[in-house]
Amino acid sequence: MIAQSWIRLIQLISPVLPVGAYTYSQGLEWAVEKGQVHDQSSACVWIEDCLEYGCALFDAVYIAHMIQAWKSNDTAQALKWNEDLLASRESAELRAETLQMGLSLRRLFLDLDCFPAQPLQQCEQCSFPLSWSYAAVHWNLEPDQAVMGYLWSWLENQVLAAVKLVPLGQTAGQSLLLKLGPLLPHFTAKALHTPISQAANYMPALALASCCHETQYTRLFRS
Repeated sequence: MIAQSWIRLIQLISPVLPVGAYTYSQGLEWAVEKGQVHDQSSACVWIEDCLEYGCALFDAVYIAHMIQAWKSNDTAQALKWNEDLLASRESAELRAETLQMGLSLRRLFLDLDCFPAQPLQQCEQCSFPLSWSYAAVHWNLEPDQAVMGYLWSWLENQVLAAVKLVPLGQTAGQSLLLKLGPLLPHFTAKALHTPISQAANYMPALALASCCHETQYTRLFRS
C-alpha cells in the first residue's frame, strides 16, 4: 500500500500529467519583461517569495483542509473551501489558471475511470487544489505527501518557466531546485498546521504583475 501511494504521488506530480501546468508562469513572465528577474539569483528570490507568501503555500493550506473534508465525506465543506479559494485570486489570469487545471484534472479522472468523480461533478468551477486533494484521498496519499507533492510541482513549474524566460541554463535550473527544494518540508508542515482562517496570499506586487501580464505585448505563458 505504501509503495502504491508513492507511485500514485509520482504520477500526480509528473510533468506529463495533462493539466497544462507548463503553460503558466504566475506573473514571472512580466517580472522578467520588466527586468526585475534577470538572472539565477533574482529568479531564486522571486520564486522563494512566491512560495512562502503567494498562491503556493496558500493553496497548500487549502489542500490540507480539503483532504480532511473528503476523508470525512463532507463534500459541502470541500466545495465551500473551493469557493473561498477561487475568491482569493486577484486577477483573471490567476483565476483562469486554477480553474483550467482543476477541470482538466477532473476530466482526466472521468476519462480514466479510476475512481468515482461524482462529488467533483457537483462543482461547476473546480479549482486545481480541489481536484488535487480529491485525487490524494482516493489514491491513499498521506496529507504530507499530497501537500509536499503539490508544492514540488509548483516549484518545478516556476523553475522551468524561469529557465525559458530569463533564460537560464538547465544546470542553473537544477541548482535552483537543489536550493529551494529543501524548504518544502518546512512549508509542508506549516500548511498542515495552519488554520484555514490564517491562510494568506497577500502579495500586492504579484497581483499587479499578473494583471499587467494580461496586456503584455509578447507572451509565452498564459499567466
